[in-house]
Amino acid sequence: MLEQHRIPLSCLGLDNPYLDGAWRPTDTEWTADGSDLKLIGDLPKDLAGVYLRNGHNQVHAPIGRYHPFDGDSMVHAVRFEHGRVSYRNRWTRTTGFLAEQAAGRSLWPGIIEPRKAARRGWGSIGAMKDNAGTDIIVHAGKAIVAMSQCSEPYRLDPHTLETLGPDAAWARQLGDRGICSHFQIDEHSGEMMFFNYGEKPPYFNYGVVNAANELVHYEPIDLPGPRWPHDMGMSEHYCVLHDLPMFFDEEGLKRGQHRLRLHRDIPARFGVIPRRGSNRDVRWFEGQPCYILHLSNCYEQGQELVMEGCIQTNPIPDLSDLPKQGHARMLAMLDMHRQETRMHRWRFDLQTGQTREEDLDDEVTEFPMINGRYKGRPYRYSYNAYAKPGFWLLDGLKKYDLHTGRHQSWRPPEDSYVSETTFAPREGSAAEDDGYLVTLISKASGEPGECAVFDARDISHGPICRILLPGHVPMGAHAYWMPAQAAGATA
Repeated sequence: MLEQHRIPLSCLGLDNPYLDGAWRPTDTEWTADGSDLKLIGDLPKDLAGVYLRNGHNQVHAPIGRYHPFDGDSMVHAVRFEHGRVSYRNRWTRTTGFLAEQAAGRSLWPGIIEPRKAARRGWGSIGAMKDNAGTDIIVHAGKAIVAMSQCSEPYRLDPHTLETLGPDAAWARQLGDRGICSHFQIDEHSGEMMFFNYGEKPPYFNYGVVNAANELVHYEPIDLPGPRWPHDMGMSEHYCVLHDLPMFFDEEGLKRGQHRLRLHRDIPARFGVIPRRGSNRDVRWFEGQPCYILHLSNCYEQGQELVMEGCIQTNPIPDLSDLPKQGHARMLAMLDMHRQETRMHRWRFDLQTGQTREEDLDDEVTEFPMINGRYKGRPYRYSYNAYAKPGFWLLDGLKKYDLHTGRHQSWRPPEDSYVSETTFAPREGSAAEDDGYLVTLISKASGEPGECAVFDARDISHGPICRILLPGHVPMGAHAYWMPAQAAGATA
């Protein structure tokens, strides 16, 4: 039976493009089983698992200017069981979310104007609400959500989406730093690698949680000053830590100002560290000045460690041609076309210490995903999203064959947008692309969203099945595919 629970929103109707259209928050938590969901096409019977997608779903009118990374975490879950499907979505009940529900208003500012904070906050800036709205993975049988500026590692039941609270086994051992989004899961060992960062020494920490959910490694890493990393690489035996030249002006930080700059005279640095290594084991490699949001994969090849993902060579675009009032500057700042985002490859020679780089594509794509069984190992396929010019919206899918250089692509109908798209292996599959792609479709009209399933071997024909959901699905951040057998893991 279709169930719904509403939480009134006070943020609607405000003049902000990231609170409207495809980004318009939803006020409803739904629970829907197969009888409540209309299907178009054939749902594969060899598809079993849960597609989980996190995102920022603002509740209250914001303090200061609203940024799309500010809203409260809402997780959407589509569960597949051999030809059956169900759906639910839930807010993550973080401490900040519950406090604001009790107050009936926003209590913390967002990432643009942290100086307006009137109370202690979370994150690397120390002023934001712990919104937990960026990333999601499943480790030791439970989901973990976190925000990109570091937050407590909140656990969720991956089926019911019940908030279980910060991880009871090790969250307190991290102090007030927590974890940053883009923790990495090795499906072969069950280990989770993570990092956090902040504005006071140590500026960066690196850690490992084993398959039994024990914090077995946590090390400070020396950096020359406060940095603003977003992702990390993971191969079979190493991790790659990012010290990138886009960070806050240090003199400005002393005055409480948070203004990001790309320091074009400083090379990007990549720290290759053995999985259980310490600061003294890090080998630093230099590359062209850039910023990196999301990697597709890292793997070892002979004496080289190869890292592939989406580079930004103009992450702070020139906005001098835009008016200071209104939202044009924020739209342009987040425009991946202005940021010159594209697929790129770095090769770190572990014998010579040299770095080689090359572009893999000249089209603008982001949010790369791969078959999780190949995470940290040599692979062939990356599934990326196209970016809409002028707006943080994902308006299509592109499959890269990194062996042949060929690609496939698919675009949704006008004013419909995809989420980060996960690979779901077909039961019994052996080939790397023998499976399905699963994504959510958000609609600028505010109409109910969809879940789309593609045959990963050929995405150009479009979805083989569309699941019509009961309500609007706002644009979101990251997604994760949990195979059915992962539900048997213990937390």
